[in-house]
Order: sequence, then structure tokens, then C-alpha cells
Amino acid sequence: MKQEKSLDAYLQASTYIDYNNDQIQDVILSFKQDTEIMRIRAAFEYVRDEISHSMDIKNPEVTRKASEVLGKKHGICYSKSHLLAALLRGMGVPSGICYQRLTLYDKPEDGYCIHALNTVYLRELKRWIRLDGRGNKEGIDAQFSIEEEKLAFPIRVDYGERDILINFYEPHPDIIKTLETYTNSMEMCERGLPEDLGM
Repeated sequence: MKQEKSLDAYLQASTYIDYNNDQIQDVILSFKQDTEIMRIRAAFEYVRDEISHSMDIKNPEVTRKASEVLGKKHGICYSKSHLLAALLRGMGVPSGICYQRLTLYDKPEDGYCIHALNTVYLRELKRWIRLDGRGNKEGIDAQFSIEEEKLAFPIRVDYGERDILINFYEPHPDIIKTLETYTNSMEMCERGLPEDLGM
């Protein structure tokens, strides 16, 4: 995993990772677990379980900023990754965003899409891990795991899927363009997601 900048960059508030928002601060204060790793797990499980994926609940509204995702209680994977990064950074935990190139439905002939998940720096272990707060449902079982990754979508190399092993400190511009272009999340997910990142 290629780290783009110093750890400090993964702690900054920004337009889409707006952790200075009062609601986000309130959620952060609710995590009272004893250790940093336990608080990281609580933040991950909050985003995974308490914030719905827009497609799962068929909500056409597009949320973009972390504060919007929290306020509306839903977002697609791009937006949910902004919220998890915001919660973690607001707790003083370095967090970034990374991406996978996946089949859009189930076969390569269906086309591809970019999926977002998070990176988290564990100071106690001095290393990064990946967590996927997309939200579980039948066939998807992402879990908090320090040793063996338990992501929503294991990569199938023979399908042309791949991990994009860059640890972005800000959402990729192609992702922001997608979120800002569409006003209907259904339409966006069905035919507007980028197939790859221009890099």
C-alpha cells in the first residue's frame, strides 16, 4: 500500500471529510471504549451497520460529505468512506481511502466499477490495515480484522478485478466528479460509476 503523504495528511479535515461538524463530533464522543483499537472498531461498525448503503434501501438521494452521510444516515460506498475517515480522523486516528476495481454486477462482460473502502493506521502495531464499511447483506460479510482482511469484496483476479494499492489522503478526483455530477444515486450506481481511476 503506497502512502501518499506523511501521517499528518491522513488526519486533516477537508471538504468531504468534514469532521469538525457538530454531529460528527457527537458520534465521536460516544465511542468510550478503553483502547484506540476498540474505538476504531466501534467507528467502523457504526458506519457499516448504522449507515445504510443507498442502493440497499433504494434511496435516490446522493450524499457526498461525511456530515451529509451522517445526517441522512445513508450513502454509497464512496460517501460512507468519507464518513469513516472523518470519524477516525476526528478521534486522532490516521485514515485514508483506497479503491478496488470490481465487476459491476457479477461477470466481466457486465463491465467494471470502482469501489471505495478505508485505510486505518494502527499506531500500536505501526501499520496500516483496510476496512470496508460498505454495509453487510446476503453475500457480503465485511468484518473488523487486524490480521486477515475480511472485506466486502475479495478480489477475483481471473475476473479482471484488482486492488488499487494507493493510500489516498483525499477522495480521488474522479470519485468526487461522479458524486457531484449525479443527483440520483440509483442512476449513478447503475450507469455512472467510473470503471477505473485515471492514473
